[in-house]
Amino acid sequence: MEFNYILDWFYFADTDLNYAEHGLSMYPQPYELICYHCQQSAEKYLKGYLFYRGVQPPKTHDLDRLCEMCAEHNTCFDEIEKQCAVLTAYGSQPRYPYEIQMNEYIMKKALEYAKQIKDFVPLQAARSELGKALSEETPAEEEPEEDTTPDTTE
Repeated sequence: MEFNYILDWFYFADTDLNYAEHGLSMYPQPYELICYHCQQSAEKYLKGYLFYRGVQPPKTHDLDRLCEMCAEHNTCFDEIEKQCAVLTAYGSQPRYPYEIQMNEYIMKKALEYAKQIKDFVPLQAARSELGKALSEETPAEEEPEEDTTPDTTE
């Protein structure tokens, strides 16, 4: 997979998060839209990571499922299970009236969780790339040469 393609997914994820943060300056604050864009940001980060790992992500808004798929390649993704579980509900429900009741606390948590995912996912890809680079640069340990000096202890 071309690395720029993956960066495009991360760029679009950043854009969604920027839209969510922009909503904070509006009055009244559109809690539903802010939460929706938080979910969308997280979804794009997870899908970007799956593309990075060579996996075609399914067409889903289920962050739990996407996080599980990422965890198949990197168990550290268990660290963001909670954030994914919370944000999943905001992928469709807030777009329709009366589907889910939003408030300022929920909106702030959604922003917090989306930012945690933003900080987490690209870091895991970078760590994986760094690990590959280090393993390519580090020569394999050579067998120690056999000691051929004569024994003079006799």
